[in-house]
Amino acid sequence: MSIEKVRAFFSQRGREKDILEFDVSSATVELAAAAVGCESARIAKTLSFAAKEGCVLVVCAGDAKIDNPKFKAQFHTKARMLSPDEVMAFTGHAVGGVCPFAIENPAVAVYLDRSLHRFTTVYPAAGSSNSAIELTLAELEEFSGAKGWVDVCKNWGNEG
Repeated sequence: MSIEKVRAFFSQRGREKDILEFDVSSATVELAAAAVGCESARIAKTLSFAAKEGCVLVVCAGDAKIDNPKFKAQFHTKARMLSPDEVMAFTGHAVGGVCPFAIENPAVAVYLDRSLHRFTTVYPAAGSSNSAIELTLAELEEFSGAKGWVDVCKNWGNEG
C-alpha cells in the first residue's frame, strides 16, 4: 500500500506522526482543501507527465495549471499526462494519492513549480486518496528529492 511506503519514508525522518489521514477523500484539490481546512491553492498537487526517458512529476499549487509552451521549453517535449496505470507503474502511487515521496524508480524526476512560492507551508498528498502532510517549501524540496524549481504553470497569482 502506497501510504505505508510514505509512512515508512517519513518515519526514517521522524515525521510519520505528521501525516494527516482523513475519513473523507482528499483525491482532488477541492476535496483535499476541504479535508485539511485550507485554501485550495495551498494543496501541492503532483502532476505526472511522460518524458523521453521516463516520467516527470511537477508539484505545483492547487490553483495552477500547466502552460504547454512553458512545459515544452523546460522539458523539450509536449506535456502529455500519464494514464492512471502508467502513473502507478512509474510512481507506485495511485491517482488521487500521487506524491513526490517514497518513489524508488530512477526514471522519475521530480520538479517543483514556482507557483508554490506564495506559501510558507503546503499540503502534498501522502500516498493515498485520503492523506496529506504539511511541509515548508524547504522540507518539500528536501523530502521530494526535487531536481529543482521550474516555471511551467499559468493562471495563478497575478499572472492571468
